[in-house]
Amino acid sequence: MEELDRMSVQEFKKTEKSPLVIVLDQIRSLNNVGSAFRTADAFRIEKIYLCGITGTPPHRDIQKTALGATESVDWEYCLNTIEAVKKLKEEGYQICALEQVDRSINLNEFSPEKGKKYALIFGNEVFGVEEEVLKSCDHVLEIPQLGTKHSLNIAVSLGISVWDMMVKLDQF
Repeated sequence: MEELDRMSVQEFKKTEKSPLVIVLDQIRSLNNVGSAFRTADAFRIEKIYLCGITGTPPHRDIQKTALGATESVDWEYCLNTIEAVKKLKEEGYQICALEQVDRSINLNEFSPEKGKKYALIFGNEVFGVEEEVLKSCDHVLEIPQLGTKHSLNIAVSLGISVWDMMVKLDQF
């Protein structure tokens, strides 16, 4: 870690975080949950909300992909995603779902406002973000794709979206 100039978990906990949180809405795959933790650590995400059937640490399959990030990244379990969204709205977050719907805008065309906080919601691997949750969002974002498939793995879309937001919010 010293050679890579990485901070310790204790230093990570004390450092200022990005103005982003991640919300996992009914995620089945524990590997996707672990990947979310690892990405959250990489970009100093403030917190992850694990909602509904989404698995929680400690779990061997989460740890396998998180590589210890469950120790550095704060997380909270919510029985349902709407509960998390209401809480985040009360705390001043703009709520953004990543989903393919008729009112979505391409991620590359979205311009987040500097100084605001954002929550990025990622939905179930089969069913996507719940309809009730989508209705409560401030923005619905979509990653444009050029191939024959119409979706990306959650871990991939999470990485793309978080990196994009970090760049646009001048976090580097």
